[in-house]
Amino acid sequence: MEAVIKTSPSSEGAERWILIITAISCALIEMIDATIVNVALPEISGSVGATRTEIAWVTTAYSIANVIIIPLSGMLSNLFGRKAYFTGSVILFTSCSLMCGMSTSLGEIVLWRFLQGAGGGGLLSTAQSIVIDAYPPEKINTANAIFGIGVIVGPVIGPVLGGLIVEKLSWHWIFFVNLPVGTVAAFLSLLYVSDLEGSIKPARIDWWGIIFLSVAVGSLQYVLEEGGIQDWFSSTTILVLSVIAILGTIAFVFRELSIDYAAVNIRLLNNFNLSLGNFLMFVSGGVMAGAMFIFPLFVRVSLGWTPLQTGLFLMYFAASATIGIVLSRKILESGINPKVVMITGLLLMSAYLFILSFSTPDTPANSYILPLILGGSGATAFMLPVMSLSVGGLRGADLAQGTGLSNMLKRLGTAIGIAALNIFLDHQNAHAAVAMSAYITEYNPISMERLQALRQFFISAGYATDDALKAAYEMLENMLRQQQVLVSYDHGYLLMSIAILICIPLILLTRDQREKSVEKKST
Repeated sequence: MEAVIKTSPSSEGAERWILIITAISCALIEMIDATIVNVALPEISGSVGATRTEIAWVTTAYSIANVIIIPLSGMLSNLFGRKAYFTGSVILFTSCSLMCGMSTSLGEIVLWRFLQGAGGGGLLSTAQSIVIDAYPPEKINTANAIFGIGVIVGPVIGPVLGGLIVEKLSWHWIFFVNLPVGTVAAFLSLLYVSDLEGSIKPARIDWWGIIFLSVAVGSLQYVLEEGGIQDWFSSTTILVLSVIAILGTIAFVFRELSIDYAAVNIRLLNNFNLSLGNFLMFVSGGVMAGAMFIFPLFVRVSLGWTPLQTGLFLMYFAASATIGIVLSRKILESGINPKVVMITGLLLMSAYLFILSFSTPDTPANSYILPLILGGSGATAFMLPVMSLSVGGLRGADLAQGTGLSNMLKRLGTAIGIAALNIFLDHQNAHAAVAMSAYITEYNPISMERLQALRQFFISAGYATDDALKAAYEMLENMLRQQQVLVSYDHGYLLMSIAILICIPLILLTRDQREKSVEKKST
C-alpha cells in the first residue's frame, strides 16, 4: 500500500533562510566540485601514477554517477522522504570528498569520485525543490533567483578556487574544502528540511526503468566524456556504447510511458511550457558551458594569461551574473513579459560571444571586461525565466520529478555542447593549420621577411648563423600555431553567438501564464 508522507507548512522568517542557505550551500559545493578537479588533474596524475587517459576517469566517473542519479532524485525523495534522502546525500558527498583526498591510487580515487557523484546528484535537484517549496507558487522567480546564483556562479568559481588551492596547498585540499560545509549542511538538513507535501511512498519500485535509465545516460555520458580522447567512432567502445545509449533511451521512454509507477515521470513533458522550458535549458546549457569551458583555455593558450589573471577576469562574469539575477527577478515581478527578459538575455549572451570572436594576440586584457559583464548578466536574464518555465506550476512530488528532469537535461546539454565544440575546434584548428602553412614558403615575400627578421634577432642575441635560422623557423612555427588556435577559438565563439539565437523563435512559442489567467477569468 502506498503511504502519503505528511509535511509541515512552508517555513518562514529565520527558519526559511536557514533552510535556503543549507540547500544553496549544498548545490554550490556540488556545482563547484564538477569543475574544480579539472585544474588539478596533472597533479593528481603525478601523485597516483596515472596516464593522461587514465586520469580522465576522475572526472568521467563523477559525471556518469551524477547524471544517472539526478533524474532519479524525485523517486528517491518519495521513497526515503526528502529529509532523509537529502541528508543522506550530503553525508555521502562529504564522506566521499574525505576519501578522495586520502586516496593513494587511481582505482581508489575513481571509486570515491563515482560515489561522490552519486551523492552530488541527490543534492542539486533536491536543493532546487527545497528552495522552490519554501516559497508560495507566485514567488517562484524569487526562489529560482536564489537557486540560480549557486547554479551559475558555482562552475565559474570552481576552476578559480581549484587553481588557488593547488598553487597554495595541494590537490588533496580541493576535496577537503568540502568537509566543513558538508558537515554543517548535514546537521542543518536534519533539523530544518521537511518532506515534500503530499508525496507518496511508492509501493513498487520501477527497477527496469532505473536500469534502462542508468544504461542509457551512463553510456551517453561516457561517450561524450571519452569520445574525443578515443577518436570518436573509430573506437569500437565508443561505437558500441553509442548504440547502447540509443537503445537504452528507447527502452526507457517506452517503459516509463507504459506503467503507472515510473521511476521518472516523463509525462510531465506533456505540458508544452514545461517541455519547451526544458529544451531551452538543454540548448542554453550546452552553449554557455561551451563558452565558459573554452574561455580559460583560449586566454591561457592563445593570449598567454596566467591562471590567476584568468580567474580574476572570470569574477567579472560571476559578479555580473549575481547582480543580473537580482535585477531580473525584480523586472519579472514588476510585470514585464518573461519573453522580453529571455530574448534580452539571449541577445546579451550573443553579443558577449560575438565580441570575443574578434580577439587577436594584441587584444588588451581590459577589453574582455565588457563582454564578460554582458555574458554574465545575459545568462541570468535568460536562465531565470527559463528555470521558472521548466518547473512552473509543479508542487509536491511533481516538483521533485520536474527538477530532476530539468537538471538532467541541463547536464546532458552541457556535456553535448562541450563535446560538439571540441569537435568543431579540432576541425577548425586543422583547417587553419593547412591554410596558414601554405603562406610559409620561399615565394611569399612577407613570410620570408618575417623569417629573416627573426633570424637577425637570434644572431644579435649571440646565436651562430645556422642555429639562428633554426631558432627563427621554430619561433615562426610557434607563432603560426598560436595564431591557428586563436582563429579556431574565434570561429567557435562566432558559431555559438549564432547558435544561441535559434532559441528566440522557440521563446516566442511559450505561453505567458498571465495570458492563461486572463482566459480563465473571461470564461
